[in-house]
Amino acid sequence: MTTQENHALLRPTQLLDYDHPSIRDLIAARGWADLPPFERIGAAYDFVRDEVAFGYNRDDAVPASVVLADGYGQCNTKATLLMALLRALGVPCRLHGFTIHKALQRGVVPEVAYRIAPEEILHSWAEIEWDGRWVNLEGFILDAAFLRALQTAFAGRSSLCAYGAGTDCLKAPDVAWTGRDTYIQRTGIARDLGLYDDPDALYAEHRQSFGLVRGLLYRHAIRHWMNRRVAKIRQGRVPTIPGEAGSVDAGKHPA
Repeated sequence: MTTQENHALLRPTQLLDYDHPSIRDLIAARGWADLPPFERIGAAYDFVRDEVAFGYNRDDAVPASVVLADGYGQCNTKATLLMALLRALGVPCRLHGFTIHKALQRGVVPEVAYRIAPEEILHSWAEIEWDGRWVNLEGFILDAAFLRALQTAFAGRSSLCAYGAGTDCLKAPDVAWTGRDTYIQRTGIARDLGLYDDPDALYAEHRQSFGLVRGLLYRHAIRHWMNRRVAKIRQGRVPTIPGEAGSVDAGKHPA
């Protein structure tokens, strides 16, 4: 990586606002800047994966400080927060944009809303250069409690592409930072949108195609409905969806 490329992948942006006091205070309180590089990356990654719960923010294009304040996020917003933390810790990173098939969100999206959802949903993951190669970081999306609930509800299954997960190894997906690629929604990918220096550049070219009415419905109603379903799933109450077998409690807790 050239000096110019390195600078581009370390700079703050409107969305990667790592100079925000809340982000600076978090890093200082945790002592992450004093850790060796491998542990520094792992600390930021683990925080975003498990201490920022899986959930749906008002929009993809919200600053990292807002994601931190919300305390929850999905693929795109968690990627923004992770990138901001990494850059604040001196770790260059970039964003890889994709779309995923909407089936991956089935079970989290209520069926009545699922029918009007776009066929493809904007998706992204962060990438860092480590040990001479670019490493894909996507396994931070689902927090541990949510993932355990899916593993329990679908015990014995290897593949799942629903409820926010897209993996062929549900029992033991590659979600831990080990210096290698991590994934949890990879099997739901539809299209590759390419590499971007930062989320600002991705969203300047690609935004979720809800349309005005569906966009308003999502921000003000549907996402709150989805977040309530996520909370129930985290508690082990997995709703059934067509073509999937949910938990034994699913029928008792409609949502």
